[in-house]
Order: sequence, then structure tokens, then C-alpha cells
Amino acid sequence: MTSFGRYSSYHTVIHRIDCRVKLMAMILFLVSVFLNYGTPWMNLVIYGGIFIVLLSISLVAKASFLSLFRSLKALWFMIFLLLLINVLFNGNDNSMILFTIPFNAEEGTGVAIRLGAIINVVYIFVRLVLVLMVTNILTQTTKPMELTASLEWLFYPLKLIHIPVHKFAMALSLALRFVPTLQEQTSRIMKAQASRGVDYKQGKFKEKIKALVSLIIPLFMSAFLTSGELADAMEARGYDPDGKRTKFKTDTWGMRDTISVIFLCLFTAGFITLAVLKPDLFAALNISVPAL
Repeated sequence: MTSFGRYSSYHTVIHRIDCRVKLMAMILFLVSVFLNYGTPWMNLVIYGGIFIVLLSISLVAKASFLSLFRSLKALWFMIFLLLLINVLFNGNDNSMILFTIPFNAEEGTGVAIRLGAIINVVYIFVRLVLVLMVTNILTQTTKPMELTASLEWLFYPLKLIHIPVHKFAMALSLALRFVPTLQEQTSRIMKAQASRGVDYKQGKFKEKIKALVSLIIPLFMSAFLTSGELADAMEARGYDPDGKRTKFKTDTWGMRDTISVIFLCLFTAGFITLAVLKPDLFAALNISVPAL
């Protein structure tokens, strides 16, 4: 089973698209995720449309969804923390009160859980899911070396001011490549420590901190060992970051790349138009929604 962010060797249409097109598509998708389309309800509707588009692309590219949802397990605590912060410190929220958590029943005091606080947390969660979906599609359909070449092509104007573009592109592509490796190492270390009696879920807060230390230290040691082995392998193969490099495989531009660029331009123009005009679909259809 393919882990999150690891290249999957399929021969789909998305795999065959030029990596430069996919890289620009990722950037434009991320921009569309963080645009403001008017009311909060319209933003959620637009995000739903982006999710459907990304879901369709993922199905065509055979990108693993199980790995994406497994990576979201660790975010529930962060989501709860964000909800708590929005509830306690969003004093300017005048939206509808969903329910109240009583503190003192006799005095009638409590904390009001408002709809605006819930929507803010949903905003953050939905945007995070969309960002993970975009990056997952890119990394699962693009080989690391192709990604490095595309990043170097994107940063080419920086060469004019003598910035080592190739080093930055190589470092970034290696970082993306080793995210799934670190995930696998973390899972393996957790299982090994659990077999030795370490409990990451139960116990007091101090005990959980000690358990995390038993995970973090071996993980760092494993990461340093892996990076050292990678550096030795690259040096043994004669890799010189300052040397003049040639390409074993040249980039070819096909009809599918042209069609992808046309679709990408239409997609970007459509979402920029929605962000500028800020239409209210609910008002146009006479659908009443709670004010936020």
C-alpha cells in the first residue's frame, strides 16, 4: 500500500503530464484555496467544488486516499485545541449560539459555543485537507528527480542573481521524498517501543512526555543515519552540486500538457473571477443561512 507522499508507479494520464505543469497547478490550487470568495458559506461551497476537482484528479491518478486520512489522525488534538481557542478568545463573535457549557448552574454562568467558532475551525480543517490533497497528488505522481528538475526550472530567474538554485531544488525535493520515510520510521519505532512496554496513549502527562522522548530520540538518530547514508551514496556516484549538470532524460511537451495548461488557465480565471465578484449563491436562490 502506498504511503502518503511516496511516488506510486502507475501509467495514468496524470503521471504522464509534464512535471512543470503539475508544479504550477499545485501552486495555483493552493492560491485558490486561500482566496476569499465572500461570505463564509460561499467559501465552504467553493471549497467543496475544489474538493470534488481534487477528488476526481486523485481517482484518475490512483493516488492513495487511505494514506491521506491516516495522516490526519494526528491532527485531531490540534483541531480540538483550535476549537478551544476560538471558543474562549473570540469575543467579537456575534453569531448564533449553538449551546452553552455551564460552569456554575446556580449563578447561571457558562461558555457559549457559537456557530462562528465552529465555522472557523472547519475553515482551517478543510483548507488543511485540500493542501494535503494537492501535495499528495503531486508527490505520488511525480518522480523525485523530475520534481527537482521542475523546481530548478521554476527558480531559474534566481540564477541571474547568482543564487544556487540547484541546491535549493535538490534540498526541497529530498525533503519531500523523505517525509513518507520518516512516517514509516516513526511507525516502526512506536511499535518497537510499545513491545517494550511504552504506552503512548495512557498515563499521566509526565509519563506521556517521557514516552515521546523515547520516540523522538531514536527518530532523530535514524534520520541522521539515513541522511549520512544518502550523502555517502551521492558522493560515491560522483555528485557535485557545483558542477555543470546535464539531463539524462529531456523534458518533452505533448498535447496533453497543452490541454492541461488550458484547463489550468480556465480554472484559475474562474476562481479569480469568483474571488473578485464575490457572488452570494444563497441570496440568489433565496436560501436562508445563519448569519456569521
